[in-house]
Amino acid sequence: MTVLIAAMPPHERPRERLIAGGAEALSERELLALVLRNGTQGVSALDLAGELLAEYGSLGALAVALPEELARRKGVGPAKAAALVAAFQLSRRGTYLAEEAVVLRNGEDVARAALAALAGLRRERVLVLVCDAANRVRRTVVVAEGSIDRSLVSVREILNAVLRHDGRAFALAHNHPSGDAEPSGADRRATMDVAAGAKSAGLRFLGHIVVTDNDWRAVS
Repeated sequence: MTVLIAAMPPHERPRERLIAGGAEALSERELLALVLRNGTQGVSALDLAGELLAEYGSLGALAVALPEELARRKGVGPAKAAALVAAFQLSRRGTYLAEEAVVLRNGEDVARAALAALAGLRRERVLVLVCDAANRVRRTVVVAEGSIDRSLVSVREILNAVLRHDGRAFALAHNHPSGDAEPSGADRRATMDVAAGAKSAGLRFLGHIVVTDNDWRAVS
């Protein structure tokens, strides 16, 4: 039998428990229920959160679900889907920003810095890691979702992202959801174009890498 959160004793409600004991006191189901805020007819937010975790098998799998996929799920819809995706993205960004400034010295540094924004994704995402004069990462900018084919992400977009954030150097990274980190012909052509554009703009291009959840390759 579904019990609505509003009908629960105050000391058992997720929001009150979080305020009293901190977020660590809550289960994954309870934390998700707070993001969802409410359920649907006959299903509480707690029940809906439990159903989502059961359907996806783990919080990690739910964290990389596509927004349009979540929005189609009965009881979720566009608003709850957007809230879930935003919450997971904030978590990724917060983890990255909590660390000390990352200095990009080689491809491994680029891969490590990019992985927080690319791990587990089911479609390609193209990132620009904007650096200062000492090659310290100051901002990570998503410039495209999908393929790195030049028809989808232009050199101008990449350079504008760097200049807009007062960058002096930058690296490029994208993921291969297939799990194969081997660069494609399109990856190599795009890298050559970006290198030429960076030189013309007076920016240092620190390289381009392809990452998967377990591997990475430099594009040359």
